[in-house]
Amino acid sequence: MPHHIDTAPYPTRQAPRHPFPVQALPPSDESREVLHNEVHARPPARIRLPALVVYVAVLNEGVTREQECAHLRALSGQDDLPVQALAGNFLRLRFDNYTLKWERHTEFSRYSLVQKLPDDALNGGDEAALLQSLVIPPSWWAAIPGKTVTAIMMAMVHGDVDDPTAMRRTAEPWLDSREPLASLLGVRRSCAMSNFRLRDSGFERLLVISPPNTSELRAGRLSQRLLEVETYRLMALRGLPVAKELAPMLSEAESQLADITARMEQADTSDQALLDTLIALAARIERATASHMYRFSATLAYHRLVEQRIEEMREAPIPGTQMLGEFLQRRLAPAINTVQATAQRLNALSQRIERTSALLRTRVDIAAEAQNQQLLEKLTKGQELQLRLQSTVEGLSIAAISYYVISLILYAGKAAKAAGIGVHPEMLAGALTPVVVLTIWWATRQIRKRLHD
Repeated sequence: MPHHIDTAPYPTRQAPRHPFPVQALPPSDESREVLHNEVHARPPARIRLPALVVYVAVLNEGVTREQECAHLRALSGQDDLPVQALAGNFLRLRFDNYTLKWERHTEFSRYSLVQKLPDDALNGGDEAALLQSLVIPPSWWAAIPGKTVTAIMMAMVHGDVDDPTAMRRTAEPWLDSREPLASLLGVRRSCAMSNFRLRDSGFERLLVISPPNTSELRAGRLSQRLLEVETYRLMALRGLPVAKELAPMLSEAESQLADITARMEQADTSDQALLDTLIALAARIERATASHMYRFSATLAYHRLVEQRIEEMREAPIPGTQMLGEFLQRRLAPAINTVQATAQRLNALSQRIERTSALLRTRVDIAAEAQNQQLLEKLTKGQELQLRLQSTVEGLSIAAISYYVISLILYAGKAAKAAGIGVHPEMLAGALTPVVVLTIWWATRQIRKRLHD
């Protein structure tokens, strides 16, 4: 029967809060208490040896807290477990003879069972028999919402860490391997052994041998580090299939960009065709960046966590045996380098496309300026012709107006002669012709000057 639910690190040590009599600080930031308690968000378990730790981590994409809470309610005595108990991303359920810890992270959720190690667990035996000996039945583990990332069975026992031969004999039936990977952890206080192989049940196995004086808290911290190393390692490797999938597309895109750059050197190539091709290529690269850059960044972040956890274990070698951390780093480094190189390649290709776009814009701008220059030249020639035509029209206008004015003078002279005035019309018109022409020319020039101003 369940006795206690932990959603905070050490609830029994927290004194009840009473209103403080004196206000000694300004009002607290809304997130201050949450950020302050983050250091206690996921405390390690206290494990009493010998113990069996069953650990499963699943991807939680599309899985809600309500679904995970409903699955936890399937445990004995947890029918009334509230969803609010899962709000803090950490929950420990304590039962009479075992504990179950639930944790939710950004991309995965993990479930850890700590129970007493079955008596014949280290004697080999049937994998199905070991699963049936779990206090939580296999059907419950199989129904966890999500997709499995990591599944580990870790046996933790007492032993002599100064006797490598005895430790190998202990590990051989559990790991089904005569030459397991092994490391001394801390200041020769524990030994961790594994072969990192998946068994038919889908679990991999770890063995931890610690001296009899190992504290429950240290055993819990050691268990947490080993489980986190394997989880973060597999989460880091999730970027490798993405990188391999992108490699052919990146090679094709680089070849296409090189072809576009070569075609830009040809003066007879259509700028519009180049622009259309470049825009389509840029869209493909931006779509790939938006879709996969988070995965690449997450891979590097998980890898840093793996390195940190390995460093915290403070490994020491056992003569004739490869260390766990050394094995993991050697196997993990090529994959991480591939992911990192693919991410850099994607960024570099995006920058090259941007530079090519700038060159193409420059080419288009130069062509547009040349067209504008030609248009301006045509407009200038048209204006010159228009000015010449205008000058010609002005000269003809002066002549026409002068002709009409002189004709009027001639008619006026003839009228005066007919009236008996001694005026010779032709002589009068001829004498006034220069005056009329000069007057009309001067008036036209004044009008044009006034319009120009």
